[in-house]
Amino acid sequence: MDTSLIQQYTAKDFKSDQYVRWCPGCGDYAVLNTVQKVMAELGVPPHETAVISGIGCSSRLPYYISGYGFHTIHGRGAAVATGVKVANPKLTVWQITGDGDCLAIGGNHFIHSVRRNVDINVLLFNNQIYGLTKGQYSPTTKKGYVTKSSPFGTVERPFRPAELTFGARGTFFGRLLDVDLKSSQMTLLAAAKHKGTSVVETLVNCVIFNDGAHSWLSEKETRYDRVIILEHGKPMIFGKNNDKGLVLDGFNLKVVTIGENGITASDILVHDAHCDDFTLQMKLALMEGPDFPIALGVIRDVEAESYDEAVVNQIAEIQAKSKIKTFDDLIDSCEQWDM
Repeated sequence: MDTSLIQQYTAKDFKSDQYVRWCPGCGDYAVLNTVQKVMAELGVPPHETAVISGIGCSSRLPYYISGYGFHTIHGRGAAVATGVKVANPKLTVWQITGDGDCLAIGGNHFIHSVRRNVDINVLLFNNQIYGLTKGQYSPTTKKGYVTKSSPFGTVERPFRPAELTFGARGTFFGRLLDVDLKSSQMTLLAAAKHKGTSVVETLVNCVIFNDGAHSWLSEKETRYDRVIILEHGKPMIFGKNNDKGLVLDGFNLKVVTIGENGITASDILVHDAHCDDFTLQMKLALMEGPDFPIALGVIRDVEAESYDEAVVNQIAEIQAKSKIKTFDDLIDSCEQWDM
């Protein structure tokens, strides 16, 4: 193929003419910027890009992308995205959703789109609150947190998006932090290239109703001691001085310091995002501070037939065997009589 004939795009090509309306300081701005850069890097033209959303602050995003967009109803983004992809498999389909939209009213649609492995890219914005409807607790709000709808603290245990994704036999799970632009772009690019449902938990800050929900991760001075950016085939090393790492202690993960107690870089686990057995990937996805870093990057990325691909193949197989090739053939195959 003559690469000179391939259309080159920039992030500007994917910016619409709409004024971006989020609260100043909202983490959604950074994610939008990263999405537009990734779309440009993919090289898929705007007219072959579709962005589907439900209801919520994050669900405004389709307005800000130059391409096809559909702002659907609450929790139904996955259903519409599935229909779009199956009807036109050539489209690159992005589903933009929030922790409330996706995991509450949209929870059933979410787990089944993951189970079916529809080739869509799901960006699950998680600010641990209902922002658009003014600060009620969401399915990911931490237990005990005081909100407009839990004035004495919520008594519910929160969902962990990774558990739902892995439990639904998801083939791709990644995580990004709104202020970590470099790893965010890497993660979203991998998600877009994945054939099947890619779920990226997007940790974003709501400056109005849950300011600082992820601040212990986002503080620049301490961030790299509190997060680990996973890349397939690379040792799981982290820390401001790259002197910390993960090893197995029996069946559990353990944080060690390179150079202490005889630990060397060769002792550190190497990340395998392509392993079909997700036991270790699940452990990585569920790590929580303060004893463990939070995993960012691509945690799971395995190959499997996508739903839309299976539908197209099934139709082609049936058509090849069928005696009915035209509409006239169909009519002639039916019972007929003269009046």
